[in-house]
Amino acid sequence: MGKYKPPAERRFGKGVQLCKRCGSRDSVIQKYGLYLCRQCFREVAYPMGFRKTR
Repeated sequence: MGKYKPPAERRFGKGVQLCKRCGSRDSVIQKYGLYLCRQCFREVAYPMGFRKTR
């Protein structure tokens, strides 16, 4: 093998935020400091106090 240069660490953008629950990097909700991906948010939203209005 040849030389290997690891990718640069991201400081901003979509790849920086991680879901606190599962570690996923895609579709992370940052509002209110949640830092949960949308799938995890749907699972824990009701116990956290979020209610559907419609």
